Amino acid sequence: MAIVGRLSKLTRLFERSLQDVFLRHDLQPGEFDLLATLRRNGSGTGTQGLTAGELAANAMVTSGAITNRLDRLVAKALVSREPDPLSRRTIRVVLTDRGQAVVDQTLIEHVANEEQLLSSLSLDQREKLEAMLRELLRAHEPRS
Repeated sequence: MAIVGRLSKLTRLFERSLQDVFLRHDLQPGEFDLLATLRRNGSGTGTQGLTAGELAANAMVTSGAITNRLDRLVAKALVSREPDPLSRRTIRVVLTDRGQAVVDQTLIEHVANEEQLLSSLSLDQREKLEAMLRELLRAHEPRS
């Protein structure tokens, strides 16, 4: 009970701290996840971008959730929906210049925030904790 209780309390504390960073940039966690996914995949202005299906698979959420997040990000001018040059039936999501700037700045603050959250642990302790949590997750995640 002590382990699960502490994990639950840490989750709440960490989520609050992470949310503070996202809110400073007018983002929800799921929106940041999509922007970061696009950024990781080099989906800036002038590139191919990713389809909504590719984003959904990467974020492990339903296509409905992706659509809602994308609608909000389009309204904020952080992403655009562009026709695929190879297939007019396919729409690709691309970071706008503004979206790239927002995700880059948010990412800097996000990483610094995560570093601060883990600063009481040594590098060795972090590596051991990460390995243990990975194993625990592996044991409880549904098999695909």
